[in-house]
Amino acid sequence: MTGGTGPGPVGDPVGRALLCAMRETGASVGGVYVLAADAPVLQLTVMSGVPAPFLAPWDRVALAAPIPVAVATREQRLVWVGGPQQLARDFPRTAVAVPYDFSLAAAPVSVPTGSRGALLLLWPAGHGHRLSTAEREAMTAACERLAALLEGLPRPDGSDPPEAPRVLTPPPVRTVGPAEAQAAADYLERLPGGCCALDLEGRITLVTKGAVELLGEQAGRLLGARPWEVLPWLRDPAFEDRYRAAVISRRPASFTASRPPHHWLTFRLFPDGRGLSVWITPSDKDYGPVAPEPALGEVMPVRAGQIYHVLHLAAALTEAVGTQDVVALVADQIVPAFGAQGMLMYVAEAGRLHTIGHRGYPAEAVAAFEGVALSAANSPAVHALGTGEPSFFSSPEEIERDYPGLPRLTGKAARAVLPLIVSGRPVGCCILSYTRPRTFSLEERQVLTSLAGLIAQALDRARLYDVKQQLAHDLQAGLLPHGLPTVPGFAVAARYLPSTHGMDIGGDFYDLIRLDEDSVAAVIGDVQGHNAAAAALMGQVRTAVRAYATAGAAPDEVLARTNRLLTDLDPGLFTSCLYVQIDLRTRRARLAGAGHPPPLLRHPDRHTTVLHVPPGLLLGIEPGARYSTTEITLPQQSVLALYTDGLIETPGVDPDRSVADLATRLNDAPPLSPDRLADALLENRHGDPDRRDDVALMLLAALPGRPVTHG
Repeated sequence: MTGGTGPGPVGDPVGRALLCAMRETGASVGGVYVLAADAPVLQLTVMSGVPAPFLAPWDRVALAAPIPVAVATREQRLVWVGGPQQLARDFPRTAVAVPYDFSLAAAPVSVPTGSRGALLLLWPAGHGHRLSTAEREAMTAACERLAALLEGLPRPDGSDPPEAPRVLTPPPVRTVGPAEAQAAADYLERLPGGCCALDLEGRITLVTKGAVELLGEQAGRLLGARPWEVLPWLRDPAFEDRYRAAVISRRPASFTASRPPHHWLTFRLFPDGRGLSVWITPSDKDYGPVAPEPALGEVMPVRAGQIYHVLHLAAALTEAVGTQDVVALVADQIVPAFGAQGMLMYVAEAGRLHTIGHRGYPAEAVAAFEGVALSAANSPAVHALGTGEPSFFSSPEEIERDYPGLPRLTGKAARAVLPLIVSGRPVGCCILSYTRPRTFSLEERQVLTSLAGLIAQALDRARLYDVKQQLAHDLQAGLLPHGLPTVPGFAVAARYLPSTHGMDIGGDFYDLIRLDEDSVAAVIGDVQGHNAAAAALMGQVRTAVRAYATAGAAPDEVLARTNRLLTDLDPGLFTSCLYVQIDLRTRRARLAGAGHPPPLLRHPDRHTTVLHVPPGLLLGIEPGARYSTTEITLPQQSVLALYTDGLIETPGVDPDRSVADLATRLNDAPPLSPDRLADALLENRHGDPDRRDDVALMLLAALPGRPVTHG
């Protein structure tokens, strides 16, 4: 039996505080993140319990990222995740990249002058769904100790390439003498099959003669190597994934693999805080033929860690909707993940290079290639767009050789130039750049190349979305009034907010129609749906109402005629509508409704009432439907509010209660102009990212003074 040694613990104060926190809380993995001095980025500075590559996707975390340590730092609160189900629900991006069974907590490390970072702890599978009181208190105390230590230390420079985090190995549980070591060796050799030991990095530190025979490889080649690197038949990422699962969850794991030509072996992994003990035995089952070994020179499969790194970033890209979302995500998430200090994103349109986003570049460097013809420009981006091949420059000398003057212009010493290709079609180019020379390992090049394909897909979808959104915006703008006519004796304001779901277009509409010198009509309606069909029908309804109104029809007849037209058209969509005809001489208003929410009237004393207007049947259902007319007076300094249900509807809330709540808000609003009052009523809807319905609102305020008279 032959043995090897792994690294020992490092004795720095922050590292000792981390190991102390892990010991007091029972955590198996820990890390300390420090907020950079000049960038909204958290940097992992010290860690323990897993190898550094396991946390590589989170070496640098944007403060805005939906990741536990970022949330804890940003919101200054403890974040607890009790298991994989909660992780998938609350942090799906992280769950995709770490699909194992564990619990975690992240807590802010704060000093009087502000946040300094966060403490991250992981517990093995089987931890309770909540932190115990003792664990919570120990974590709080650990954060206080770390805050005292970090307050006297300089913050890392977010613009410089980050240093690799220090990885601490916990001290051994016990030490043994030569006699005990020999006894342990004899014991292992007597076990059936073979045994080996792996450190947390996955390297073999000990191997028995039985294991050497079963693995079919010399002990000298096995020691210090990872099994999947030295044994070709273990290169499938699934085998490495079992090792990763055992290290993170601290649960035993097993797998069966075939050593050519047909020797099936079972591997049982037993993890702890210092590594894994592996028991290897011949399998009692023959699983049949296996795939042949890779030929010499054939590209080997990527490692499991690379796969999860790309999955983590891919999950982030799925959250991007528009082009600027993709640019922001690359700048805020991917640039920090790879330690870059600059980013440029280009698209090629009409044979010219166009910048869609940049970070960390001087204005003159961005302007130098903006809008230049692809045939004339000599730049890495043009070359990438033309060839479809990525390129990597490790030093200013390499860049200067191919593109003279570029290092001086950009101030960058190294760069990865990634063409963005979709189905063989170039859609753009992404450049990650660095202020200092750096080399790009083969694994890093593979990850970046894979990531470029994902960025390309996201960018292609985003640009299509932007085109659809612009089309929807133009269509909606064309169907709604470009302006409202002046109405003597009244001040009028109208607003429209599209749904944040679907095409950003819908069937809500409003209109204000001058009928003659002494009368005006206001109409508001809502066509079922949030798509182009709803918008098209909305245009037809608005045109029909305007035609019948200007022909002199009474309010009930306007709705009846519009209803008959819609039933003849049979669009398959229904429409609610409220029509108001106002006599400007007397301020008498006649109202008729077709299944629409009731209007509100704020009286001069600001007391607000819900007006009872017989709702009538929705337009487009029954051709013979009849509608009723209600008459009211609009006193001077009163406000009539017409709106669609998108302003009041809340899931699970009774509609009458929602109308009453809107009346209360109108009642409590201070005396404002109709424009400012409309903005106040829509205030809670403007920033709603989950607005599932359109909102239309029209306010008619009767001005002080006598009604308008003519003649």
